[in-house]
Amino acid sequence: MKSANLPSIDLPVDYNTLTRELLEKGYPGSIHAIENAFEAGQTHIFGWWNELTLSEKKNLLDQVATIDFCLIKKLFNDAVLKPTKTSQDNLIPPSIIAPPKNDAEKEKAQRTRLIGENSIQRGEVAILTVAGGDGTRLGINGPKGTFPISPITRKSIFQLHAEKILAVQKRYNTRIPWYIMTSQNNDSATQNFFKAHTFFGLDPHQISFFTQGMLPVVDLQGNVLMDSKSNIIMSPNGHGGVLMALKEKGILNNMKQCGIKNIFYHQVDNVLIKMADPVFVGYHLEDAAEISLKVVKKGNPEEKVGIVVYIDKNLHMIEYSELSRKDMHAKNEDGSLKYHAGNIAIHVINIRFLEKVYQQGEALPYHAAIKKVPYLGECGNVIDPKQNNAIKFEGFIFDILRHVKKSVIMEVLRKDEFSPIKNMEGENSPATSRQDMTNQFGRWLRNIGVSIPTDSHDNVIGSIEISPGFALDEEELKNKVDRKLQFNGNLLL
Repeated sequence: MKSANLPSIDLPVDYNTLTRELLEKGYPGSIHAIENAFEAGQTHIFGWWNELTLSEKKNLLDQVATIDFCLIKKLFNDAVLKPTKTSQDNLIPPSIIAPPKNDAEKEKAQRTRLIGENSIQRGEVAILTVAGGDGTRLGINGPKGTFPISPITRKSIFQLHAEKILAVQKRYNTRIPWYIMTSQNNDSATQNFFKAHTFFGLDPHQISFFTQGMLPVVDLQGNVLMDSKSNIIMSPNGHGGVLMALKEKGILNNMKQCGIKNIFYHQVDNVLIKMADPVFVGYHLEDAAEISLKVVKKGNPEEKVGIVVYIDKNLHMIEYSELSRKDMHAKNEDGSLKYHAGNIAIHVINIRFLEKVYQQGEALPYHAAIKKVPYLGECGNVIDPKQNNAIKFEGFIFDILRHVKKSVIMEVLRKDEFSPIKNMEGENSPATSRQDMTNQFGRWLRNIGVSIPTDSHDNVIGSIEISPGFALDEEELKNKVDRKLQFNGNLLL
């Protein structure tokens, strides 16, 4: 029955007619969802109802049934009408494990490595790859992980990750479960890609795909946007959605059944990822940490990267846009940046800690991301806006840091472990990532005595690609390459 507070609207179909049709067509379960949409003032989504085919109507009803319109209204009001900013009082730089510089520090890292290696060998570590995005900005019509990226053979990002996992398994004579979080937009394409490439040599049973949640995209007034007369624009709920999906999809229980104690988390687009890094895992285990983070030093004060700090004794990640210019440029006595710990989204997460957070029942907040999104106009035509016109609601995994009591923060060298692919050209592009890979392989070869020419920016002149199956790191390469090797500008190993 229609609620008393449902608005009177000028639509091709009113509420009563719509619900009557649903009953006649055998969709009584959709009536409650329809009522929620009307009560939330989102009646425009039925503006073309009479023009739709039966299958189009079903598609729209299926979408409406998945949307919590009250939540969307609350998110819009909280994030847009009443925005809150992170407190920036009493920022304190965190204690950081720096890259080893002397023999004593190197010996300490080696002892810690053994702790991590033993855990990996016992099958206690799973890899979790967040891969919900697509490659539109990179010029491909498909998941970002399918982008061809290696310097010479153009292996996909997914293949590089898979080959690293294979190499780690071989080194430690173990089996590492690989969990890949996709989105509803790219899940089918991702799974088909793996099947078409026979899972890159991995056992299909060790790979688990699961989807993150989706939320509707709204305009700057809070109205749900559509891209056709029968389809609401939905967007993945951010990398923080992994924390909800792990519980809701039963993934965490699956991990526990497999004997997993810690999750190695990373995002799909970092091609220099050191998969299941045993040193990182070792420090995490040695300190009984709940969540551990890898960071890199900010390249400059205004680099657009979030920084890790303590606020009121709690760990936080502050976005660059929320940092005051005073704090952004603050220096230590030696002239170095005071707040330099740049977040690179590589974590080790303890499963028992996640269970404790779930038991507390406190949901992570959503953040509003202002975007430019093509949408269906009032006349039923798709409009490509010239300015930002839409809001996507995203959860951030680092918001869980406020629950953390024990953590490890480990600094790594950007040139060795962080080269994300975000843009088609310029910074963080396929070109820079290929160069970063080539440069890394070049350093390995130079360190074992092979002559590798570089330009004035220390970039290798030429192309080098070393398969993880041939050598996972410099140490392994030493035993496989003749120091008399002659580099002619193009090397594939």
